[in-house]
Amino acid sequence: MLELVKYIVEQFAEHKDEIEYQVEESEKGVEITVSLEESDMGKVIGKQGKIAKALRTLVRCASAKEGKKYNIEIKEKAKAE
Repeated sequence: MLELVKYIVEQFAEHKDEIEYQVEESEKGVEITVSLEESDMGKVIGKQGKIAKALRTLVRCASAKEGKKYNIEIKEKAKAE
């Protein structure tokens, strides 16, 4: 499922090499956290969150076969000081 998320996110992001993915499995399901540069946030989330919502819908449909629940969080990458 991570490969699907990576593919979709990288279609919209300009700084592909700066994207970080973190996957955490628990009893409730799988949490995928995508950390992006500030300039890529709007592109990946889309106007009114439409791209993010579509991404979550695709993952939910694709995960039906696995029987796992996936949650996707998109956040700004912490800046190194």
